[in-house]
Amino acid sequence: MSNSKHILVIRLSSMGDVAMTVPVLRALIEQNPQLKITVLTRQFFFPFFRDLPNVSLFSFAINGKHNGVFGLFKLSKELKVLGINAVADLHNVLRSNILKFFFFGKPFVQIDKGRTEKKALISGERFQQLKSTHQRYAEVFIKLGFSLDLSNPSFPKPKKLSSKVSEALGNKTTKWIGIAPFAAYESKMYPLDLMKEIIESLSKDYTIILFGGGTKETSILNHFEYEFESVMNISGKFTLDEELDVISNLSIMLSMDSGNGHLAAMLGVKVVTIWGVTHPFAGFAPFNQPEDYALTADRNQYPKIPTSVYGNKYPQGYENAAGSISPKTIIEKIESIVG
Repeated sequence: MSNSKHILVIRLSSMGDVAMTVPVLRALIEQNPQLKITVLTRQFFFPFFRDLPNVSLFSFAINGKHNGVFGLFKLSKELKVLGINAVADLHNVLRSNILKFFFFGKPFVQIDKGRTEKKALISGERFQQLKSTHQRYAEVFIKLGFSLDLSNPSFPKPKKLSSKVSEALGNKTTKWIGIAPFAAYESKMYPLDLMKEIIESLSKDYTIILFGGGTKETSILNHFEYEFESVMNISGKFTLDEELDVISNLSIMLSMDSGNGHLAAMLGVKVVTIWGVTHPFAGFAPFNQPEDYALTADRNQYPKIPTSVYGNKYPQGYENAAGSISPKTIIEKIESIVG
């Protein structure tokens, strides 16, 4: 398949999953410069791929014209006219399996999600590091015949901020620390009263930029901004493109096991992650980050961790597991990295 010039990459699903695709595609393009790629994803995620050469984007109308089997058949016809030689399915769900049927005759390689190993991990049968999701993505392209090594990645340079963004952030002379305190599930979040201690401490020496979304989250972040000097909440103030520009200028990002950590990592920013009922052993740690940047809950206190891969299932009493990591531990880790 190494002679193939144009591949379709299917990557739907969540923000974090799509963001994890970006550094893999960057390495693929650098090591196979003749390759043309079309990424099938939701239009909202298009800005993630803005720095990648040879990449075209195709919008998947999940609740529109591409909905259902007939919609997927229509999508396959729209894609076939692009001259696709092969398909890399980084999603491997019912929708992409239906597309596989419609692409019969074309090389179509799907990600091995390692479900058996992950089941053994969360059941407590085997507590060990599993293959990273990034490596699972890479193996799809390797099976298609392309060379791909993720060990020496490159990243885009920090973006020059627009006048709108610069004016909103003000003239900040200290290093910028991004903090994204929310996650899809409460069980993956650090307790907000403890996060407040971290923000208060770090804001004395650094500029803190808060990330989040949604009315309730924005209200909480606004309260932090109001309470402490050198704290800026940008939730709901900028476009996704502008938020990515800000993230690219951070010295470090502190996030939960969530999408914001992956956004920062894809831009080459250092990321410290906090893990509650999930665990980096499942393979979802941000790209190219040292193991000690992942701060995990106390398994002596919470021995069933990881209770699930995504944090949606956990025993009673585990919802605040992340709180077993002390604010002091997190602050010292960040200060040791940022300097």
